[in-house]
Amino acid sequence: MFTVVQVLRRVGVQTRTLAGCLQLDPVTVDESADVVVVGFGAAGACAAIAAREHGAEVIALDRANGGGATAMSGGIIYAGAGTTIQRQAGVRDSFEQMLTYLRLEVGDAVSEATLAAFVRDSPEMIDWLIKYGVPFDSTLCPYKTSFPNNRYYLYHSGNENAGAFRCHTPPVQRGHRVKGRGTSGKKLYGPLAKSALALGVRLRPHTVVTRLVQDSSGRVTGVDAMTMNHAPPRIRRLYAETAALSAKPGIYYPPLRRLMEHRLRKLEQRYARPVRINARRAVIICAGGFIANTEWIQRFAPQYSNGLQLGTSGDDGSGIALAQSAGAVVERMDNISAWRFITPPSAFISAIIVDELGRRIIDESRYGAAVGQAMVRNHGGSGWLLADAALMREARRQMIKQPLWFQRAQSTALIYADSVKAPSLRAVALAAGIDPEGLSATVKAHNDAFDSEAPDPAGKPAEFVRPISQPPYTLLNISVRRSLLNPTPMLTLGGVRVDEDTGAVVDESGKPIPGLFSAGRTAIGICSNSYVSGLSLADCVFAGRRAGMHAAQTASG
Repeated sequence: MFTVVQVLRRVGVQTRTLAGCLQLDPVTVDESADVVVVGFGAAGACAAIAAREHGAEVIALDRANGGGATAMSGGIIYAGAGTTIQRQAGVRDSFEQMLTYLRLEVGDAVSEATLAAFVRDSPEMIDWLIKYGVPFDSTLCPYKTSFPNNRYYLYHSGNENAGAFRCHTPPVQRGHRVKGRGTSGKKLYGPLAKSALALGVRLRPHTVVTRLVQDSSGRVTGVDAMTMNHAPPRIRRLYAETAALSAKPGIYYPPLRRLMEHRLRKLEQRYARPVRINARRAVIICAGGFIANTEWIQRFAPQYSNGLQLGTSGDDGSGIALAQSAGAVVERMDNISAWRFITPPSAFISAIIVDELGRRIIDESRYGAAVGQAMVRNHGGSGWLLADAALMREARRQMIKQPLWFQRAQSTALIYADSVKAPSLRAVALAAGIDPEGLSATVKAHNDAFDSEAPDPAGKPAEFVRPISQPPYTLLNISVRRSLLNPTPMLTLGGVRVDEDTGAVVDESGKPIPGLFSAGRTAIGICSNSYVSGLSLADCVFAGRRAGMHAAQTASG
């Protein structure tokens, strides 16, 4: 048997939290600050930094080690309108182009004024992140992919190339991948957290907020919490290591996460002590979404119950519930982003995606979240990728250089363990349980359009269209279902409504709740309608800074 520390080291999990979190002075008495930040991922760190920039004393609380879903993410920031990195890469972009594109993605999730402010501030946002140590790189990815490998850091991270979007505005690379090997979210969170601590933010990890404190007028004046920060050093280390293991690799193996969460609760029952932390000006809730709350998923979006929970166990809706306890209202709780990526290899963009009736599902150049949404909402979650022999040969060649290791593992599993191959369309359809007449009709329409140089029936741009005509044919099962080999990552996009000028949480009448702000996936934001890579993290930065600035400028209670 291995100890927790040995297991963590074997899977590559860091057992020391950032900037000596485990060595912080124990919290044994109530504390006070101008601003109390609940949750310390990207949104919380940005809120804390912004509040310090405006002179506020800040305490930040996190139930685990800090980082949240940000530290496990791909580390993509969606930014444009002429960022420093775009200019270095020779990419021409403008405010008008980026705004036109995002109008199509964002819809009515936020007002036109807020979206315009987000776009206008986009270049400065990248400069602000660079100022606080976040590394970027201007190397352009030359092919369409869901996530570039370690050679490329600026790419088309959304639907910019797809037919329904490029007819409105030219496709521009706006996916700014933070420079770092593999999924580089830790390279985003690390510098932000380090900068926050250097600015004087007092971080209290291993602290679970249980209640918002309000005065007789309803103003939020602080939080009650249970903290492990006074526990013996050995116990705090064990708690940190267990929390790290629960986050990752626990995200990919739910039984491990459940075991680690059980151990965390046992430690809390024995060692956690209550503490009240007063907020002289405001509390900012940045505690993530609710993808880990299976009860809420069943209540609000039951058709999304078969996905991989893309987040930590802290993404359980507790931040949303805290805000609701003070009168907050929620929106878009049924909006879940389900990711069904078909690239890399990029050759698969030229395949076609069909349902069990053989019908085409979507333009295959669309972003993976759009593919997943179409499959779940319109086709019962079923979907197969059809490729002929020529496409399969090209895909196998691309598997050598295009993917990162985990992408290669998933694509390999899909090709060799979750597909059927046959010498005819009818035979491959029958092997997969698909209507053969429907599939043949779909392929004929696809090929006829190509031969006649007519528009693709699903709207796929001509540069990605290839005939499907060389046997044998392969159907790869990309259905949304529980799978260890090829899971469907999901995250929630709904949350509490906020005042878009300040980030203040509002009640049912639209009136701000005094002393309460929110940002990140706890709140409605830029990405609450439609998700593309980098838009959530960019919103965490944008909304976190907004909330931090206005919370710091709130008059003391």
